Amino acid sequence: MYPPPPPAPHQDFISVTLSLGESYDNNKSRRRRSCWRKWKQLSRLQRNVILFLLAFLILCGFLSYVHMADQWKALSSRPEEEQKMRPEIPGLKPANPPVLPAPQKADTNPEDIPQMLPQKPRKHFRRGPPHLQIRAPNTVSRDGTQNMAKEQEVAPRDAHQEENTQHTVISWRGAVIEPEQNTELPSRRAEASAKPYLVAARMQKEPCESSHPACMSYRGLGLSLEVSVLCMPAVACSLNLHSLNVTEFEEARKWVSQKLNFKKNVDVNLFESTIRILGGLLSAYHLSGDSLFLRKAEDFGNRLMPAFATPSKIPYSDVNIGTGVAHPPQWTSDSTVAEVTSIQLEFRELSRLTGTKKFQEAAEEVTRHIHSLSGKKDGLVPMFINTHSGLFTHPGVFTLGARADSYYEYLLKQWIQGGKKETQLLEDYLKAIEGIKTHLLRHSQPRKLTFVGELAHGRFSAKMDHLVCFLPGTLALGVHHGLPGNHMELAQALMETCYQMNRQMETGLSPEIAHFNLYPRADRQDVEVKPADRHNLLRPETVESLFYLYRITGDRKYQDWGWDILQSFNKYTRVPSGGYSSINNVQDSHRPEPRDKMESFFLGETLKYLYLLFSDDPDLLSLDSYVFNTEAHPLPIWAPT
Repeated sequence: MYPPPPPAPHQDFISVTLSLGESYDNNKSRRRRSCWRKWKQLSRLQRNVILFLLAFLILCGFLSYVHMADQWKALSSRPEEEQKMRPEIPGLKPANPPVLPAPQKADTNPEDIPQMLPQKPRKHFRRGPPHLQIRAPNTVSRDGTQNMAKEQEVAPRDAHQEENTQHTVISWRGAVIEPEQNTELPSRRAEASAKPYLVAARMQKEPCESSHPACMSYRGLGLSLEVSVLCMPAVACSLNLHSLNVTEFEEARKWVSQKLNFKKNVDVNLFESTIRILGGLLSAYHLSGDSLFLRKAEDFGNRLMPAFATPSKIPYSDVNIGTGVAHPPQWTSDSTVAEVTSIQLEFRELSRLTGTKKFQEAAEEVTRHIHSLSGKKDGLVPMFINTHSGLFTHPGVFTLGARADSYYEYLLKQWIQGGKKETQLLEDYLKAIEGIKTHLLRHSQPRKLTFVGELAHGRFSAKMDHLVCFLPGTLALGVHHGLPGNHMELAQALMETCYQMNRQMETGLSPEIAHFNLYPRADRQDVEVKPADRHNLLRPETVESLFYLYRITGDRKYQDWGWDILQSFNKYTRVPSGGYSSINNVQDSHRPEPRDKMESFFLGETLKYLYLLFSDDPDLLSLDSYVFNTEAHPLPIWAPT
């Protein structure tokens, strides 16, 4: 028997198959197959989570791109927010008291006013050149007199050169006085002389409204030069400058007649244009008796009317006065409450003079709408309103600063303008003052200064814009016209605060925004300023209120306070080439950092109110005969029927 054969030895081996003509070289295709294999190894839940995160990141990136693109687009087409320049002339009293003509049509030129019915010309009494007198700020220099102003020429530019240039104006709300330094307070009286002057301005096609005194140049909207010239006769007549040359007046009138042309393809801000151009034309008409200014006012008023063609009748912020196309700002469909409620004085007066009711009806419809609107807080209104829905937006935020301030001012002034008959306006004003007392009034430490703060969704902020300093003067004006006497107590307390906002700065000039200290600390003053808020734009609100307080109380300390502020303007903002400049830092008297920019309201309001403050003539634009619009243009109080 044969034995069994031995078992075959066991052999382990690995079989490797290689593709012909290929070698492993770590290429990307193999890595992609490896990633795909790993992806397939994930669970369905894990894959879904990763896909969701990727989709979310892609969506966020797309939305961020759209948002940034819109911002850059808006910034590229948005001009600087500033205001139109027009010069004012110190001083002037109307030749005759404000006798108001019965409503009737102004003379019109059909070629100047498109889409208007022909109107029958009417004869209008034109006053002769006014007897011009001036009373200077009552100060005594070393030689007993002061030269308060310097003559400058007008360099008007042909208006037709701007006709085909379109600009966009976005804004929110230069009379050179040159007293010697270290002069005595105005309580010591002495007459001085002054010369009228106009501002020489070279217009450039840039959409802002300010002059550059250091380099003696000007940037502005196409209408800014027109505003400068047309306001010259208004101020000259209203302040009654004896030294105003009649020839200069006639030259200005001739320029307005021949060169002032509103047929321009240009966007203007409804509010800014109304208070400056329309208000200036109406004031010039009343104070000169020349129907030319009324014709121009009616032309311009017609060109502003398309702004009211909105679903809610709340006007758009901007309108093209050449094409008649109105629109809101590019970034929102809202208008600010102050803008839409601070055009009524001018539109009402335009209707009264021309007999065309559409101006007054459009403006007063806005007032009635705001009156009945919900969203107010004890008479206080939010800052924004939608032009489509007619509803307040950004509710719960209440301030008397920017975007709301002149709403309260015009409630009172419309009531005064209309002969104190419109009780709805008075009720809204009185309710708002009580709302201010309840929600916005506080006292600082350590001097217990009374100030008006802000309220945002129930939280109080001790922040007060310099713009709020209009309120002492408004309160005092109301008392002058018969409102409660305790309003004067509040006015005087707030006036002290506004003065301290200037006094507690090294330069003696107020910052744009102040924050008040609410807690007692030995190392802190009442007024505190953040670095971003310490600039001064030559604003008029403090000296405006000083004028009202002095005119109504007769207390000369208000003149002295105004003189202190004027001295600070001269020391820290006046530039050697002439004019004044905004400054960046009111807290550094050694380096105030001039901006080389003089806002139009410095000439139009600040210096005008200083002149009126230093005048001892209570009949110079009497508060019983005139009401000032928010750009300091006097309009007559309507006589009783």
